Parts: sequence; structure tokens; C-alpha cells
Amino acid sequence: MPISSESFRDALRHFPAGVTVVTIRSGEFIHGLTVSAFASISPEPPLIMVIIDQRHSAYELLEEEGAVFAVNILHQSQMELSNRFAWLKDEDRFDAGEWITAKTGAPILANALAWLDCTIAGRYVAGTHTIYIGEVQASGAPRPDQPPLVYWNRGYRHLLIRDEIQTQKKDN
Repeated sequence: MPISSESFRDALRHFPAGVTVVTIRSGEFIHGLTVSAFASISPEPPLIMVIIDQRHSAYELLEEEGAVFAVNILHQSQMELSNRFAWLKDEDRFDAGEWITAKTGAPILANALAWLDCTIAGRYVAGTHTIYIGEVQASGAPRPDQPPLVYWNRGYRHLLIRDEIQTQKKDN
């Protein structure tokens, strides 16, 4: 018998994850949500995956023919934006941030750490979630020198960069 979902989540909270805002365009509708279930799959062709709960409104949009999405990788000073896309009502989410569009028409966060603009190459049901394979049509890295936003043990964390470590040692 498998473990409970509570035990499962309690164990996985110890695995650090980057934080993204996944934005979706389906017809005239746009939507976005905070997602940590994201990974690269293949450089040739360039494929990534995001995993979405089937109870979330994003699921319905991603199931529509012609839907596209972008993965906006957040830098550590974008905690508020992450919370905004996790908790606010749909119509209020895009009121913050500078949004542009790339090749597919999905919303792109202009000052994200990096972004990937994708068409849907596959959909795979996995329990209560669906795995969406995205074929990357365009990408950018507007803030390549910023550290990423990291989520670990039920909270946001900051990476300590080597230069910061050296500065701290000098200051002590």
C-alpha cells in the first residue's frame, strides 16, 4: 500500500526546486500560475515539461487545441510575483510585472531570469496531474547574472553566491 499524500508531500518538501510562473494562452484567454514542477527533457529537439494539477483552471486551458505556454524562471527578488500567481484571482495576476509576447503569443515576463516559449508536444495523465511536454520555440535570459528563486522546506530560499561568501569572510 502506498504512503499517504501527506507523508509524500512531507518527504518532498526537502527537495529544493526552482520557481517559475507558467503563462498560458488559449484562444483569447490568458492565465498564469506559480509552478515548481518543471524540468528540462531534451536539447534536440528542445523539450521541457511542466506538471499541472487537473483541478486547476490552467488544466482546462492547456487541454484546448492550439493552447501554448511559457515558462518564466524567476530570480530571487521576484518572490512577490511568485506569490501573486499562486494566490490572487486570475484577473489580477498580470497587473504586476512587465509582460511581452514571444513567438507563440504566450505572455513572457520581460525581466525574468530566463523564459521558454513553448507549443504543446504531448500530454500525459499521471494520477491527479497532467504532464505537459513543451517544444521550445523561443527563449531568452534577460537577467542571467541574478540568482534563481528557490523553494525548499515550505519556504523561499536565497542562494549564497561565491562572491558573497568571499565578501562575508572579509567583513568578519
